[in-house]
Amino acid sequence: MNSFVALLRAVNVGGTGKLAMSDLKALCEAIGGKAVRTYIASGNLVFKSTHNETQIKAALEKRLHAFTGKPVAVIVRTAAEMTKVVAENPFPTAPGNRVLTIFLDKAAPRDALKSVTGQAAHEEVRLGKREIFVRYGEGMGHSKLRIPAAKEGTARNMNTVAKLAAMAAE
Repeated sequence: MNSFVALLRAVNVGGTGKLAMSDLKALCEAIGGKAVRTYIASGNLVFKSTHNETQIKAALEKRLHAFTGKPVAVIVRTAAEMTKVVAENPFPTAPGNRVLTIFLDKAAPRDALKSVTGQAAHEEVRLGKREIFVRYGEGMGHSKLRIPAAKEGTARNMNTVAKLAAMAAE
């Protein structure tokens, strides 16, 4: 049995897409997830499963669609992949709440950063394996940064990523 992290897109953000974390936990258990835990009310699951990433993603998305009545995208990573994301953070000295990791299903195109707009001098963007890392030097509250390659992804700050990696490694 392997440990996984599932990240839901557009759940409990800005008053839309509300989903109780107890319901999310139950949905994960219904697809065979074991030792299921949630972390903060923003669609984060940590669990064990005998299934692979593709199977978990498909099953969770199907259950979530049936439960919510609309499509809910899910990004899945193994515990090892989450640990690697933390280790490969290109901004390790920046405060964790100022570094955003945007998780993608597949690698962004190599030229993805060419289409970035609105980038301020204090903002940096780097590509990872299946992630985009963003450092907001002065915070993201007033940022005008637009990253078209991130459109289908889901973002978590590095504090959350590190906590999820630690939970999945337990």
